[in-house]
Amino acid sequence: MEFKKLELEDQKGRGASFLKSPQIKKTIIAISVGALAGFLYFYLTEGRNYEVLLVGDILKSAGIGAFFGFFITNSPCARGRC
Repeated sequence: MEFKKLELEDQKGRGASFLKSPQIKKTIIAISVGALAGFLYFYLTEGRNYEVLLVGDILKSAGIGAFFGFFITNSPCARGRC
């Protein structure tokens, strides 16, 4: 009986190359800008009325903004498929 030797490739650089992708960089920037825009929207509309800013409300508004940033960069129309 004869067996072939299994050759495994080193996978250390896989995560680093993933983060260097132009689409991933664009998505991370859009998510950050969206989260900041969501926070600013909350602060300028409702946040000024509170004496103490509630963390849950801030995170909800920032999360919605981050989702819109993600959706804008990863929607089919953003990639030319619509």
